[in-house]
Amino acid sequence: SAALPGTAQAQREYRFEAGVAGAYTSFGNSTELGGSVGGMGRLGFWVWRNRMTLEIEAGVASPKSSNGTGVTVTTLEGAALYNLPLGLYSSLYLKGGYGMVGYGSCPQNVAPSTICGSSNALLGGIGARIALSPTMMLRTEAIISRSSSPSFSNFAMGAGISLMLRSRSLTDSDGDGVYDRYDRCSNTPVGAIVDGRGCPSDADQDGVFDGVDRCPQSPAGAQVDPVGCPQDADRDGVLDGIDKCPETPAGATADRTGCPSDTDKDGILDGLDRCSSTPAGATVDRLGCPGDLDNDRVLDGIDRCPDTPAGTIVNAFGCPPTIDVDRDGVPDASDLCPNTPPGSRVDQWGCPVAAPDTTRPAAPRDTTRPAAPRDTTPAPSAIPAAAGPPGAANPGSWTVPGTAFEYRSRKLNPEASPQLDSIVAVLVAHPELKVEIVGNAQDRLPPAESLKLSTDRAQAIRLYLISKGVHDAQLSIRGRGANNLLTQDTTDEARTRNRRTEITPVSQP
Repeated sequence: SAALPGTAQAQREYRFEAGVAGAYTSFGNSTELGGSVGGMGRLGFWVWRNRMTLEIEAGVASPKSSNGTGVTVTTLEGAALYNLPLGLYSSLYLKGGYGMVGYGSCPQNVAPSTICGSSNALLGGIGARIALSPTMMLRTEAIISRSSSPSFSNFAMGAGISLMLRSRSLTDSDGDGVYDRYDRCSNTPVGAIVDGRGCPSDADQDGVFDGVDRCPQSPAGAQVDPVGCPQDADRDGVLDGIDKCPETPAGATADRTGCPSDTDKDGILDGLDRCSSTPAGATVDRLGCPGDLDNDRVLDGIDRCPDTPAGTIVNAFGCPPTIDVDRDGVPDASDLCPNTPPGSRVDQWGCPVAAPDTTRPAAPRDTTRPAAPRDTTPAPSAIPAAAGPPGAANPGSWTVPGTAFEYRSRKLNPEASPQLDSIVAVLVAHPELKVEIVGNAQDRLPPAESLKLSTDRAQAIRLYLISKGVHDAQLSIRGRGANNLLTQDTTDEARTRNRRTEITPVSQP
């Protein structure tokens, strides 16, 4: 606690107090003494930051007894005063102590008609110091003393002058309410909350003291501004000081450590990437979307032949399909019999043909009539009447279930390979058969995202078929989003049925 409150430069610390006073004392009835005016002197020592005073006091009075005899009454007291500030210098106080009162000597061999000798007494009272100047006080008090043998009480009221000796000014340089003499932290910022020693506290340990800190519950480790509030310079929702990636671009999605992610590894951060499922290796623009400069439906970055002329048939790598594993002269992309034995004679589809019979001469051709045109139409049995598996959406079509893809992804699961390979077998065997790959999505995503995901899945199946030898010209793709639901049911099983891909012939031989 501080010394007397008020303007810091006006306060004083008191050391000693000396004073004189006049008092009127009313004696107890058993003393048979009348009231009397007397005088007293006191000397005090101030302790505990002007809150407590220890003093001794001596007084004398000359009351008359009931038979008219004058009696000299002396007092010697020790007391403690608890001071209560009142303004800058004045104060109220409570007083308590112990004293000895002498009532003169008793005549020998004669019974006294009034009290005589000495008596011990407990005393208590209340008083006030009214400042006439910083070092001079008008002091008044009312005291009652209680003697125990014999038992009686005296009451006194006094007023006098006290001088405050060796007092000195108190200052509070940092204005924290704790005077410099007692302040162990003398440079406390203005407004900071301090303890009794004048030292500030910092509850959230952010380096800004309580009372000045406008954000007193800042998370541990967060960097704060001069008023104690944390900052988020990159506006990613993770506070500076906690943010391990403090320069995250605006709009990028960050994890709890403040670092952005790039799910498809295309160099465009999630949150900024408008094509978040770009295939690995594809070249993307500043929005994260892949391009196809030569329009061969193989994405730039994946395309090993990025300058293919328009209309050129390409394989899954964007190059004309010139690979010929069995070396029969028919590229694998068109070869219906890719494992022809070496040396075999093959037709235009890469399949063996019977060698001409050289044991008998060929019949002469009648040159008088034109030769009949060759019928190149495949036999009706070349293509199954219903190419799709049981349960297909339409006869002659295939339905690839939603389980063929990872959830909300264009990535094919390995379990889809057997069905897709059976489709490859039909399309490779019948290159004249053209199909449309139509992607469908469930209804949980926004329409634009559903449309994009269904298109991406159709493209994924197209690339798979091409990689297995299906000619690019046989395939076209389309995304329908959630515009053609099989069921309106909201169960997970129903939504899985809805997110399907349908492969439907668009021309039959």
